[in-house]
Amino acid sequence: MATAASASPGALGAAKTPARAGPGAPAFARPTTATSSPRRASSAPGTGRLRASLHLGGAGAGAGAAITSSSAAAAANGSGLHVAPGIAPLALPKMAGARGTQKNVLLFYCEEMRELAQQVVARNDDVELRSVSWRTFADGFPNLFISNAHSIRGRHVAFLASFSSPSVIFEQLSIIYALPKLFISSFTLILPFFPTGTSERMEDEGDVATAFTLARILSNIPISRGGPSSLVIFDIHALQERFYFGDSVLPCFESGIPLLKSRLQELPDSHNITIAFPDDGAWKRFYKQLQHFPMVVCNKVREGEQRIVRIKEGDPRGRHVVIVDDLVQSGGTLIECQKVLAAHGAAKVSAYVTHGIFPNNSWAKFQPDNAEGPEHGLSHFWLTDSCPLTVKAVKDRRPFEILSLAGPIASALQI
Repeated sequence: MATAASASPGALGAAKTPARAGPGAPAFARPTTATSSPRRASSAPGTGRLRASLHLGGAGAGAGAAITSSSAAAAANGSGLHVAPGIAPLALPKMAGARGTQKNVLLFYCEEMRELAQQVVARNDDVELRSVSWRTFADGFPNLFISNAHSIRGRHVAFLASFSSPSVIFEQLSIIYALPKLFISSFTLILPFFPTGTSERMEDEGDVATAFTLARILSNIPISRGGPSSLVIFDIHALQERFYFGDSVLPCFESGIPLLKSRLQELPDSHNITIAFPDDGAWKRFYKQLQHFPMVVCNKVREGEQRIVRIKEGDPRGRHVVIVDDLVQSGGTLIECQKVLAAHGAAKVSAYVTHGIFPNNSWAKFQPDNAEGPEHGLSHFWLTDSCPLTVKAVKDRRPFEILSLAGPIASALQI
């Protein structure tokens, strides 16, 4: 994710100096006297705003003095930037990404993501919450308002989105398209869960690639003053979907797996963990991040109308086996995987998914093992808070535990 350097509100940019002439190249003529020019930098009465004019090729008598003064200020400040006469070093723009600096980010959010947005702010003092009025007209169409729009000019701005259903996508897209046009320094869209295409297989003529459609919509987010908008997504479902986005947006693909690894280190049996993948797709997605663990790979085979999970490779005997996948819908595959691992001697079975979708309250299928063995249920079921409606449904309900993306999001905003 790329961002552009920005100045704090009200700061003037650095004055430019002419490039030094190379051998044989004609040099700019410099004035030999330091007489004052009527177009020298001056202060407008009552406004406090400075105006600076640099005359090259001898057009202005004060140019040499202005450049010399600027260079001296730069040397004293150690910044390498040339500032116009009379501007203090504190007025230099803050360079995003420079060593020892932090970007100050204004974070807008949809209502579903309010709690996660507040956690992001709690993790990073350089992130400030800003609000949107999410109103509707009598006919049900959005009536939206961005509060204090003038105050965000020249600032780094981000929006935390949740496309949990088609009904909420349009109103959020309206805000996403509006923010970059408000003369902001950079724009970042955080969409933890990219919702379409979870079972989007182009098998028959007439199948519609809705994931590609959404990617095209997001690829047309207007550019800000700092350049293309950035898009942060966690554990996109189909690896090829990362190539659906056009060149007008900068996608940044993050993962929730580091959260899982940190949590596994806290377990009393952390030395006895084996990672299981329910199919080859999950293995391809995550094995590189988890390769220091022993692994079990399962696969699904058809027997008549049934799809049966079997162990393809690996040995779960006596191990605390953690099933890892990017998302869960109905949960049928995870439950079948739990059963086959228990039948092959696993001491415990837990599960992790980045995105807990659970349509029709399918989370209710998962029960805790209550220390009675993996055939009775799961020891742990870890989810992230990428799907806020699920978080609300399973909060404080065993075996579920939420691993918050607040830290990774706060870090991504500083890229």
